[in-house]
Amino acid sequence: MSRFAHPAGDRHAEMLPQERPPLPPADLNRINPAIWPRTSTRTDGTLTVGGVDVRDLAREHGTPLYVIDEDDVRSRMRDYATAFAGSEVHYAGKAFLCKEIVRWLQAEGLGLDVASSGELAVALSVGFPAERITMHGNNKSVAELTKALEAGVGHIVVDSFDEIARLGYLAEQHGKRPKVMIRVTTGVEAHTHEFIATAHDDQKFGLSLNTGAAAEAVRRILALPQLELVGLHSHIGSQIVDTAGFEVAARRLTSLLVQIKDEHGVVLPELDLGGGYGIAYVEGDEAPDIKELADSLREIVTKVCVDAGLPVPRLTVEPGRTIVGPGGITLYEVGTIKDVEGLRTYVSVNGGMSDNVRTALYGAEYTAVLASRASDAEPMLSRLVGKHCESGDIIVRDLHLPADLAPGDLIAVSATGAYCRSLASNYNYLPKPAVVAVSGGSSRVIVRGETEDDLLRGQL
Repeated sequence: MSRFAHPAGDRHAEMLPQERPPLPPADLNRINPAIWPRTSTRTDGTLTVGGVDVRDLAREHGTPLYVIDEDDVRSRMRDYATAFAGSEVHYAGKAFLCKEIVRWLQAEGLGLDVASSGELAVALSVGFPAERITMHGNNKSVAELTKALEAGVGHIVVDSFDEIARLGYLAEQHGKRPKVMIRVTTGVEAHTHEFIATAHDDQKFGLSLNTGAAAEAVRRILALPQLELVGLHSHIGSQIVDTAGFEVAARRLTSLLVQIKDEHGVVLPELDLGGGYGIAYVEGDEAPDIKELADSLREIVTKVCVDAGLPVPRLTVEPGRTIVGPGGITLYEVGTIKDVEGLRTYVSVNGGMSDNVRTALYGAEYTAVLASRASDAEPMLSRLVGKHCESGDIIVRDLHLPADLAPGDLIAVSATGAYCRSLASNYNYLPKPAVVAVSGGSSRVIVRGETEDDLLRGQL
């Protein structure tokens, strides 16, 4: 047995049960189609995505490198458009946004959600129709609301009493009457990490259904003729694979629609159930079936409204991660390999928490493989780490890599299309990597990688 390989039994004896790493996979070279981009395959042992050899990508564009499978992402856009036919699908731009993604959205007929004036600027810069944009945010500034009004965005989702007054004043000043929705905190417990659960009362988003704040928001908006209240919005969290929470939220929102009709005689025509649907990151993960989810949500909303004598509102959903997440991978080059006897082997790569902070931020899990060649070596219990000056600079906490891994090898991490580039930083003054789209055997840069000159440009 290699000195880099640690039998599972030895390792487990030293760890608490909840800390036990996964067992080695039967085949270290396997590319699970549920986790990797739809065009991924092994060609002569090397990982290819979009028909492009990852070694060629590394040579041409350098590493670390974000790689987006265009065919995968666009096919998932079409999957949503088909499953939710007759409803609205708005891509949640916070997952990952750039000009090229906006062009794909426009070509595939989807709408877009933005959460800042910067995201709005990206969309408008390539001529995306403003009426297909929804503006989100729990603390929209006067400048952001003004920009949204001037652009003529389709919807503004209000998140507080302060914002209702602020938006009403600005709308009157600019001679606009925006369509608004109320973000309702439904009290649904999403089975996800605390930092990405957003429907319980004790957090910063929305107006509570339980306390009556949502109902009061309805009263305040209806009292302002310069605002047009068109619907309710809910978002219960992120990376959710148990669809029961969405069903409960749908029932509670439709019940509020009934209350609004009874109190005000107003029938709101729209209902936005948000996004947050999960994807598969590691073996055993199951992602919701989009068609089943669509059918279920439509059935619930229809039943509650028909029973209450209400017309069925137009339904909107806001997927982000499930569209762009599975189609993205990150390529790294192995720099050092450090065996800590009796524990594990630390494999350090030339990126880390500056290009993927999700593991450090809320314990995200990932799958990674040796990508530049196949290997028949025995599995080596490893921790994939970055080069930053933080012990928490971990990309994959526990995984098995081949024991013959060597400096210069390429490692690919799957399902990094969502939130990795969006949350990227320049910690330790590392430039942010490029984003490359692959399709049909060719690659092209869609977001230029930063240089050291970029890092110095704003300094005086």
